[in-house]
Amino acid sequence: MSDLKEHSCEACSPNVPKATEEEKQQLHKSVPDWEILNIDGEEQLYKVYKLKNFVKALEFTNKIGDLAEAENHHPVIVLEYGKVAVSWWSHEIGGLHKNDFILAARTDAAFNDMQ
Repeated sequence: MSDLKEHSCEACSPNVPKATEEEKQQLHKSVPDWEILNIDGEEQLYKVYKLKNFVKALEFTNKIGDLAEAENHHPVIVLEYGKVAVSWWSHEIGGLHKNDFILAARTDAAFNDMQ
């Protein structure tokens, strides 16, 4: 699969199907450090990033916020001293869509740009 972070997100509505098991397996190969968790019956991509201090963690949180706003697709972000936890999933469909994997890849790229 080409560089996932370069893919375009699609508009998502409640009638859009969730990613199939095969699609999830293929897409997950591009973001292997992300966990696929089932939380309250909905699959989500989840990852924790470690940063140098609170200022860096806040800076990274803001970068994720910019990514989210650009696509009108918003994750759960938990900010702590030197740590940011992120969960991506498509709220409209109650699970995972290709968009979530794209934004996970973009989140990784934003983190790598800070290093």
